Amino acid sequence: MDSKEFIKALDNIVKEKNISVDVVLDAMTLALQTAYKKNFDSKTNVRVDINRETGEIKVFSYLVVVPEIDEGSEEVDEEGNVIEIPPKINLDAQILLEDAQKIDPNAKIGDTIEKEVTPKDFGRVAATTAKQVVTQKIREAEKNSIIEEFQDKEYELMVGLVAMEDQRNYYIDLGRTRGMLPKSEIIPGEVIKMGSSICVYITKVENGTKGPIIMTSRKHYGFVKRLFESFIPELQNGDIVLYGVARDAGNRSKVAVYSTNERIDAIGSCIGEKGSRIASILKELNGEKVDLILYDEDPKTFIANALSPAKNVIVNITNEEKKEALAIVTDDNLSLAIGKKGSNIRLASKLTKYKLEIKTLSQINAEGNKE
Repeated sequence: MDSKEFIKALDNIVKEKNISVDVVLDAMTLALQTAYKKNFDSKTNVRVDINRETGEIKVFSYLVVVPEIDEGSEEVDEEGNVIEIPPKINLDAQILLEDAQKIDPNAKIGDTIEKEVTPKDFGRVAATTAKQVVTQKIREAEKNSIIEEFQDKEYELMVGLVAMEDQRNYYIDLGRTRGMLPKSEIIPGEVIKMGSSICVYITKVENGTKGPIIMTSRKHYGFVKRLFESFIPELQNGDIVLYGVARDAGNRSKVAVYSTNERIDAIGSCIGEKGSRIASILKELNGEKVDLILYDEDPKTFIANALSPAKNVIVNITNEEKKEALAIVTDDNLSLAIGKKGSNIRLASKLTKYKLEIKTLSQINAEGNKE
């Protein structure tokens, strides 16, 4: 490979892999040093100089200037055994000050004395030896580059293509890498088709031994949160605040919102004209039900709202410290307040952070009569 070909190859690698030219040059330098030591002189200290403009490669051997030579010695231990003390100077890597000054009168201790030792056929030999080392460094740099690119996408939504699946996971093409979508993290009941476009929530980005690991989910409550933020402009500009999300993926989610602008209806804005906004969100959620809850600073009001679709709920805070509350409903609202298999009260409890108990007016009256 001549100099021009080397520069061209370098530029192609930098552009294709989207990594720093300095990283590639450092990898090349290390590879060429390794190649020289392997093929020409394993003992001598060498440095490789790569001219970024011309692509010319030169090899220099160097000796470090030291004050004196210690050629080693022998000592006798307590048992009479002779112990050899190795020299403190490496004659292949160091040079005496007095000898160094014969080459360079200005040489000082700690300086290096260099000599070009570039072999005539070094480019051919080095290219073969360097390839593996350079490839490894480029892989490392590319892996780090991908990690940096995706680091700020953690806890965000991304759209990708379903590229592959195995027994446990779907693999989502996200551009420079693939995300892993475990089958346990899809919305229950949804069908994922190969080659289809899919929206996923990034739950974890980390550097694995074999490359970047991008974990995704469609089941996480954060998926619902980010969907609302994507479809509702007022959430993006701060006119509406999303207080919290409680989710039973595939069944129901409760989303608590409130308005910071008295002229804006938080619930109405999330629903949109003729239900257009909420319809887009529900479509992405594969038909999962969503209860829009108006957040209130008063816990009694908030709990009553959270138990929707139950109506006319009366709430008593039974233990403020332990965050326990009693919700009283009419007989015909009991099943709505509890929900299928207790899902409604469970989600309301998670959303409000209160341990909830539900009783009907009939039960309360019966208990009062007993007393």
